[in-house]
Amino acid sequence: MQWRAVVVVVGLCVAFGSGCSLVRPKPAPPPSTGSVQVGLASWYGPGFHGKRTASGEVYDQGDLTAAHRTLPLGTRVKVTSLTNGRTVEVRINDRGPFAGNRVIDLSEAAARRLHMIGPGTMRVRVDPLGRGTHLGPDHLHARYVVQIGTFGDEARARALRDELARRFPEAHLSQMVTGSGRYVRVRLGPYDTRRTADARAAVVDRLGYPSVVMEAPPSYAATLLSDGRR
Repeated sequence: MQWRAVVVVVGLCVAFGSGCSLVRPKPAPPPSTGSVQVGLASWYGPGFHGKRTASGEVYDQGDLTAAHRTLPLGTRVKVTSLTNGRTVEVRINDRGPFAGNRVIDLSEAAARRLHMIGPGTMRVRVDPLGRGTHLGPDHLHARYVVQIGTFGDEARARALRDELARRFPEAHLSQMVTGSGRYVRVRLGPYDTRRTADARAAVVDRLGYPSVVMEAPPSYAATLLSDGRR
């Protein structure tokens, strides 16, 4: 009767696939859009600076943002260089990259953090952190601003700021300096809550000024231009 026992055991193994080498394990499911990714990163800068992104906001090469094919817009990710170990946290606000097997397209500022401006591309690990996650000292207790324009010509920026200041006394100028030059941004705020900033942006949009709401970290004051208004 021993041979019958063997047949029964084999039959159970086939039926349930538990602890039996005779049964081939099922393949692992494909990773979801929220899973860690490893692949090639690239960056984009001057040619796209000032243009609209997939999220509707204006691309600012000095901000820590990135383009990704599938992650929801607004998702924050940590990008780690597999070459030098450096990391940067960015917000997804655009779609791409669409070339080759690249997994993420970083802003110029983010690429500089990873020391990849020279190489152009770099092997990285991408860890999604979730929507609206604020990590690191620059994102603690963030406030919000409404951005209306970015100019290479400071005179044009001041003219727009003066025009907006007739309705919005909180209109001001901030600057950013990148490897490609100095830019002046026209903004309203800062505001303590996202709700307040969104409401102000809606008013600005109705007046015909396309705008986008952005975070203003505690270090934001250092970027303000001193002109007697702030």
